Amino acid sequence: MSIDAIGDFLTIIRNGLMSSKLFVLVPYSNIKFEIATILKDEGFIKDAAVVQDGSKKFLKIFLKYVNGESVIHELERISTPGRRSYKGRLYIKPVIGGLGLSILTTSKGVVSHKKAKELGIGGEVICTVW
Repeated sequence: MSIDAIGDFLTIIRNGLMSSKLFVLVPYSNIKFEIATILKDEGFIKDAAVVQDGSKKFLKIFLKYVNGESVIHELERISTPGRRSYKGRLYIKPVIGGLGLSILTTSKGVVSHKKAKELGIGGEVICTVW
């Protein structure tokens, strides 16, 4: 049995959006921080900050709303521990006609599908967001 930390991270964000929270706290990891940074750079969340509570680190994700409606409409986990999904550079498709975003882990780190195409590399598709 394996624990899907990234899946849990995305679920915490989805649950926070459904209950209209201003921010959510998730246990810190480097990959979660990199995913949050991409979401921030692309305008899906307001900010992400590392919070220290004693000996534990947390990631504080500030959720973004426009006119009371969440900026994130759907946040879906693609590659799971039981079913990995890899795409070559030629097979990375835009999400919702370019309105959304795919996040990949590649040999160059965690990047958006736009950056992966720019670098000419493929990788494991972690999630999609729009």
